[in-house]
Amino acid sequence: MGPLLVTVPSPSSSPSSRPAPPRPRVLTIAGSDSGGGAGIQADLKTLQSLGAHGMSAITLVTAQNSHGVQGSWPLPPEAVEAQFRACVEDIGVDAVKTGALGDEATVRLVARLLRTLDERVPVVVDPVALSKHGDTLLSGRARAALLAELLPRTSVFTPNLDEAAWLLGHRVPDRAAMRAAARELLAHGPDWVLLKGGHLADDAAADLLTDGESEHWFVAERIPNRHTHGTGCTYASAVAARLGAGLPVPESVAAAKAYVTEAIALGYPLGSGIGPVGHPVAL
Repeated sequence: MGPLLVTVPSPSSSPSSRPAPPRPRVLTIAGSDSGGGAGIQADLKTLQSLGAHGMSAITLVTAQNSHGVQGSWPLPPEAVEAQFRACVEDIGVDAVKTGALGDEATVRLVARLLRTLDERVPVVVDPVALSKHGDTLLSGRARAALLAELLPRTSVFTPNLDEAAWLLGHRVPDRAAMRAAARELLAHGPDWVLLKGGHLADDAAADLLTDGESEHWFVAERIPNRHTHGTGCTYASAVAARLGAGLPVPESVAAAKAYVTEAIALGYPLGSGIGPVGHPVAL
């Protein structure tokens, strides 16, 4: 039997002569998840599948798997700043997403770095105070720094109900309380608050987006899938990808909600604990 020959179709034109489609440049400033389900890894998967060019500034390294976080080690502030400047000063940035920042010093550093960007660059802040397994990923002292220094440079703030309760010091049990909590968070300076209601005790996953004047509810049927690791990172990154492409905030969140709902439906078992969401390819 002779050698197997596979014919690969040639592209319509050479890469050098074919103009590349514009790709939003999105920088994620977050922690690394060694298990690949959340953090930087989930961010980059999301950005890639939504047609954005993902860049990263890693803030901390975790030893993590389907059962939770076994350890966490913050990177030195100078390492975080060097990554940020390497991306921004050469490649440029159309949107920024922040995730796990870990400690007060890193929160303050990231807030300072974001203030050096053009104010038109949208910033999506996911507080990542608590992991899917209940692990604390943001120190108590970092809470005040996030509220006072990071939120005033935030375009869209994306806490879930547990994170909102941790930040505000009281429970957020229902939709009426979500409205009140969003108003409290807006008082700290973000342009918009996207309060994610996935922990509500009902059959709908209802998220509230508001800038204090307009109000948008994004509701999806609750999907009976326990493999949801990385949901928050994926959602916030999808918002950043759409903002980086120039969509207004409500349209960006609507598109991101549809994306993360499909990702939850595609969640799959990995290890013997909670598996990750699946990342649909949406070109």
